[in-house]
Amino acid sequence: MKKIKILLTVIFAATFMQAIAQTDKETTAKIIKEQNYTFNAQTALPLASNDVNQVLRSLPGAMGGGTINLIGSQYDLRVTKDSVVAYLPFYGRAFNAPYNPSEGGIKFKSKDFNYKLTKNKKGSYTVNIRTNDVKQENYQLTLTVSQNGYGNLVVFSNNKQSINFQGVLAEPKKD
Repeated sequence: MKKIKILLTVIFAATFMQAIAQTDKETTAKIIKEQNYTFNAQTALPLASNDVNQVLRSLPGAMGGGTINLIGSQYDLRVTKDSVVAYLPFYGRAFNAPYNPSEGGIKFKSKDFNYKLTKNKKGSYTVNIRTNDVKQENYQLTLTVSQNGYGNLVVFSNNKQSINFQGVLAEPKKD
C-alpha cells in the first residue's frame, strides 16, 4: 500500500509539473505574434562528436547520449520587438574561443536582427532570427514551438559548432 501511495504521488507531481511548465494555445499564439517571450532551456544537445561526448559523460547532470540537463538553471533566450538577448551555455568545439573564460557560451544582446515568423500546418511556429550586430560573431537561431509552448532551439554560429536546446516558452517576467 505504501508503494502505491508513493507511485501515485510521483505521478501526480510529474503531471502537475508538466501542467505548469507549458502555456496554453492562446498564450503561445499571443506571445509569439507580439514578439515578446522567453525561451527557457531545459536540455542541451551538442553536435555529436566522440571527443565532446567523452567530456560530456563526465559532467554532472549528463543524461547520456550527449543530452545535458539544464533544469534549474537560468539559461534562456529573451525576444522582444527591439532586442534579442541570449544567455545559453555552449558545449562543443569552438573554432575561435574568447580569452576570458567568463565570456564563453552563447551570450549576446542584439538590437539589429532579422526576425521571420512562420506558422506551420499543424499549428506550430517556426521563428528564424539572424543577428547582425554581435561583435566577431553572428548567430542564426531557429526556434520551433508547439502550440503548447514546448520549443526546440537550434543555434548556428560562424565560430562554433551548432547546438540544440529543448525547453519551454513563457511570457516575460514583469519587473
